[in-house]
Amino acid sequence: MMSLTNKRNGEETINHTDLMIRSAFLHFALPDLDDTELAEIKEALDTGWITTGPKVHQFETDFAAFVGARHAVAVNSATAAMHLALEAIGLQADDEVITTPYTFASTAEVVRYFGAKPVFVDVDAADFNIDCRLIEQAVTPRTRAILPVHIGGLAADLDAVYAVAARHGLAVVEDAAHSFPTLYNGRLIGAPSREQARGEVRSAICFSFYATKTITTAEGGMICTDDEALAERCRVMSLHGISKDAWKRYTAEGSWYYEIIAPGFKHNMSDIAAAMGLAQLRKVERMRKRRVEIAGRYSRAFGPLPQLQLPAGAPDGRHSWHLYMLRLNQDTLSVTRSQFIEELKQRNIGASVHFIPLHLHPYYRETYGYQPEDFPVSYREYQREISLPIYSKMSDQDVDDVIGAVVGIVEQYRK
Repeated sequence: MMSLTNKRNGEETINHTDLMIRSAFLHFALPDLDDTELAEIKEALDTGWITTGPKVHQFETDFAAFVGARHAVAVNSATAAMHLALEAIGLQADDEVITTPYTFASTAEVVRYFGAKPVFVDVDAADFNIDCRLIEQAVTPRTRAILPVHIGGLAADLDAVYAVAARHGLAVVEDAAHSFPTLYNGRLIGAPSREQARGEVRSAICFSFYATKTITTAEGGMICTDDEALAERCRVMSLHGISKDAWKRYTAEGSWYYEIIAPGFKHNMSDIAAAMGLAQLRKVERMRKRRVEIAGRYSRAFGPLPQLQLPAGAPDGRHSWHLYMLRLNQDTLSVTRSQFIEELKQRNIGASVHFIPLHLHPYYRETYGYQPEDFPVSYREYQREISLPIYSKMSDQDVDDVIGAVVGIVEQYRK
């Protein structure tokens, strides 16, 4: 059996013996693709229109209708989506944007693109989402926006976020990279909040269609908003700041003439990517149900084990289950988080960690002088989090293998 008796260069290592190992490695994430994507892509190729064109327009229309937004702007990543949204609300150098350190690089780096400052507040230990009790005290005269992250596919407390934004005249840009299709208080993320609908808060919701996400265009993103001026600004700035409907200039109804009205960016989506998105959108409910089923099986298996803490659910909404964020109760185990992941790898099961908090990374540490304990909840919870595979292409046997591996490791190393 396994032991923790080996030491090399003063470091403890694990012996791996008598393991039940899968014959093939189970990837941490894989897209759910079939002939429907190929058919849509072939249709785009056959027309000869492969960059921004009719497929992108259709994807925007269908996506907006799905989530219940008036406007959707397709771009080449969620990073681009957040960048454009912040530009559209008028973010300037030395402004501040309140967000969380418990996220991927793009959430804060888009703020730095403007020479503005990401102001971190800690997360709630229950669900890794921004601790809304801390937002208001972080507001200063330089604050221009709040950028909450719906981590793992579980919605942040948007009522609290938008209430603070309305009181202080702030915009909200939601990092919804993980949260399609997630419900919050009965509405899909992407639909307008009450405050946006009443014109009290300018807001944009930014999705990701990266290869590992709940639907994919390989690379891609979407901005949803009910703010017509914000949507139009994002649309223009996504393609070099060229005036409206620039993509039509090579069509029969288009014109060679165009005007550059601002120094824009190259953030547009291609028709090939949008073709994938159209196919993925048609099967999103099947894929979501499968992830929900897998999450349920995991939670039923791991719930009785005191060595593990289950991810937070969504009692008043729907979780997209982009991630299954398990936590180790480390005082009950004689194995570290890194060793636990290595044990999974030895069993041919991929796992990951979401996320290394931004304030621990050299750039933010050196730029702002952060210490690990500055955001104690993020730091503590990061050290015990493991993300397990959860995607619709997983077979029942794949799920059984993950459950068996996790339970086996817990049984071997429980105190």
